[in-house]
Parts: sequence; structure tokens; C-alpha cells
Amino acid sequence: MRLAAFNVENLFARARAMNGEDWQDGRRILEDFARFNALIGKPAYSAADKRRMAELLEALGLGRADDAEYVRLRRNRGDFLRRPKGGGIEILAAGRAEWNGWLELEREPVDDVAMRLTARVIADVGADVLGVVEAESRPALKDFSERILPLEGADPYAGVMLIDGNDTRGIDCGVMLRDGFRLATMRSHVDDADAQGLVFSRDCPEFHIATPSGARLVLLVNHLKSKGFGAKRDSDAKRRRQAEAIARIYAALRAAGEDNVAIVGDLNDTPPADDDHPLAPLLRGTDLKDISVLPGHDDGGRPGTYGAGTAGNKIDYILLSPALQARLRGSGIFRRGMWPGLRPPKWDTYPEIDPRQGGKPHQAASDHAAIFADVDI
Repeated sequence: MRLAAFNVENLFARARAMNGEDWQDGRRILEDFARFNALIGKPAYSAADKRRMAELLEALGLGRADDAEYVRLRRNRGDFLRRPKGGGIEILAAGRAEWNGWLELEREPVDDVAMRLTARVIADVGADVLGVVEAESRPALKDFSERILPLEGADPYAGVMLIDGNDTRGIDCGVMLRDGFRLATMRSHVDDADAQGLVFSRDCPEFHIATPSGARLVLLVNHLKSKGFGAKRDSDAKRRRQAEAIARIYAALRAAGEDNVAIVGDLNDTPPADDDHPLAPLLRGTDLKDISVLPGHDDGGRPGTYGAGTAGNKIDYILLSPALQARLRGSGIFRRGMWPGLRPPKWDTYPEIDPRQGGKPHQAASDHAAIFADVDI
């Protein structure tokens, strides 16, 4: 069985802010979007909150109207703001209960080249069980499987499952299964909470998969809190809470007799070097092992799975329980769909995104590599 994980960065529709060539500007827009939506959820708005909301709306291009190039302000009921003739924005609502609405990202179809290359990566990796990160919906993922994969010479996946998580941007975690692999049961952890509130930024879906051999695989697909939004201290603390929660779920599965457990996805942090690291509860506090430290791993000379492929960009993982570690026959990183940089290109790519042939960064399948492991199960 080939098990793989791939952050596809939304297959059919992506936030317009992230479809351009200036990824830093797109990241700023997403950060402002997240900050604004966090502020409007407060029960009461302080004077400082109102000033900051007005500043963020201006920065997002909403100074004159509720529609801008990258975002749209939805105001369904109540008085939230007014725009004086002299310019600027005045927040009228005293708190969340006084109005109904939200800020949403404008979306547009992903570049056709990017979508085809996403399919080509999936076809070339050839996973029997594929954990998918940042897919917008099950219908979109199923449509992609049935319509786009065949264009790249691959059969559609027999099983596709994804449910909505906690992220309003539609970046959810799912699974795709080849014929012979069947989803027996699944469990969502979208409502899991600790003393500080909801744990998972998206979800930690738990897929129990029946394999052709009759064995059972439990797959947890994850996308942990990113480093890109909010203060580093807060982001690190959130990832640690998530790592602790995943470790608890894993321990419960093992206690219930599940030996074949894999945790895959974008953990948004590097491997821990000490017990204070956000991922330490999961990678140092359990008997799980990442494929990158096990025999037979081929990283192509670069340990990272994101961006430039450096050690500081090692953020995607396949973690295996001891029973799966014993059955591992090899693993690797597949980068041909990633943008390779310019001076010089850092790895071989598909011709469509080769910068020497006119390829552009926004046409890449993803800024993440696909990762895979071959396991006898």
C-alpha cells in the first residue's frame, strides 16, 4: 500500500489574494482578513477595537464600498458602519449582537495549469490512500477526481470523503481511496475542546479504512495552526494544544486495540529538538515516528517539504505507529509540482512550471511537496 499526504491548496477555487504572483501581498491580505474576523466576533467592541476594524477595512480596500478586489463585507442586518462623505470609516455597532454579517474572501478558479499539475502530482505519486489538506469541499474533491485526474492518465479514486471543519476559508482535510480500500467508519474531532476552547483550526478527521488484505488502517489527517497569522507565541501555543490533543486521540486508539495508525498532513512546524517545542507532545511524547527518520527515506537531498525545501521548511509529515514502522518498505518526497526558484532551479519540475521555459510560481500545483510511504499492510 502506498500512503501519501498532499496539501493541494484548494483545487477548484482559491482566494483571489493567493492567485497572484506576489505571495507576500496575498499573505498580508489573509492576515488582515483573519484579524478583522477575530475582532468582529467580540461581544463588545472597545474604542480601540473599532479603530482597528476601520484600519483593517481600509487596508483591505473597503474604504468606499463593501466590495473590493480581494474581499467582500457582508452586512445582512443591523448597522455596522458608515462611510462619511469626508472619507474614512466609522464603526457604529457596539458589539456582535447588534449586527449580522461577516467578511469573506473573493474567490476565483485556480489557474488551469495549476489544477492540471495538481492532478499530475497525484497521478504520479500513485497513492492508494491519500490524505488531502486544503480542499474546499467533498463535491469539489470528488469532481476533481472524476474530471481532472483522468486528463493526467489516472483513474478516479473510488472513495472520497471530506467534511467541513472550523476554518471559514474552506481549507479542510479529507481522504481519497483507491478501489479495494474502503472507508469503514469515520469520526470528526471538529468540536474537541480543552480549557481554552476549540482545539483544531480545521479538524482532525479520523478515518478507519479497511484494506484489501483484511487489515485495518486508522488515518488521522491534520492541518495545524500556521505560523503566518497572529503572534508567534499564540500560534506556538495553539499548535502545542493541537499536538497534545492528537497525542491523546492516538493513545485512545492504541488502547482500543488499533495497531495500524498513521497521522499525516501539514503540521506547520519543524521537527522538535526539545520538549518545549510545539510538536513535542506528538513527536517526542509518543512512539510515533516520522518517515523522514526511518530507513529507506529519499528526500532528494533536501529535507524540507515546503518552499525552498530547506530543513526549516520541513512541515509536512507521515507519522507511523510501531506496527506500521515495522512494515515500512520505503518513503520519499515528490517535488516536481513545486516552484523550484530561479537562480538556479533547485529541483527538476514539470515543463509547465520550469522557469527556464517561462513557468510562473502561481502555476505550481502547490507550494508543498507530496510525501509518501510504502507499507506492507
